[in-house]
Amino acid sequence: MSLALDPAAQDLLFREARTANTFTDEPVTDEQVQAIYDLVKYGPTAFNQSPLRVTLVRSAEARERLVQHMAEGNQAKTATAPLVAILSADNEFHEELPQLFPHFPQAKDVFFAERPAREGAAALNASLQAAYFIIGVRAAGLAAGPMTGVDFEGVRKEFLDDDHTPLMVVNIGKPGPDAWFPRSPRLSYDEVITTV
Repeated sequence: MSLALDPAAQDLLFREARTANTFTDEPVTDEQVQAIYDLVKYGPTAFNQSPLRVTLVRSAEARERLVQHMAEGNQAKTATAPLVAILSADNEFHEELPQLFPHFPQAKDVFFAERPAREGAAALNASLQAAYFIIGVRAAGLAAGPMTGVDFEGVRKEFLDDDHTPLMVVNIGKPGPDAWFPRSPRLSYDEVITTV
């Protein structure tokens, strides 16, 4: 084998993992979410920045507010998932860089003094962290249903502020009946990899 990761773990994280469209009513606990975060926070980002922010939507009232901003095809599954997370990018992440990148604390001002530079970096690195978060959900033995069929501006106004840019909404839980669509094809190695 060319991979160090156990084949069962490879299946859990990638080969057998799928985007779930239905869920059981088994709750997702705060302890599970903390375990997921405590694992995935080690994923690499530029300058060790950590712009990802996770808003857990637990209350029935908040869930109703969120569902109205979901695309029609995403409303029912968002209304019934055990847990829903709004993943967003904090465009003021640079304020934490002296703590997170202590060997060059000036990075905060040298590279990220201007808002457009911060927004670009936050979007890229929070997206990386969002991918790690999805893998972490799978590592916890749960299924993730990430969605971008969302009125992002509505979600921002409803749950966030001007310093946070929503990236996606993720339904989380144990997969329910008929949770999977047929797996879509993937590109082959030769279609993707080029050696120069």
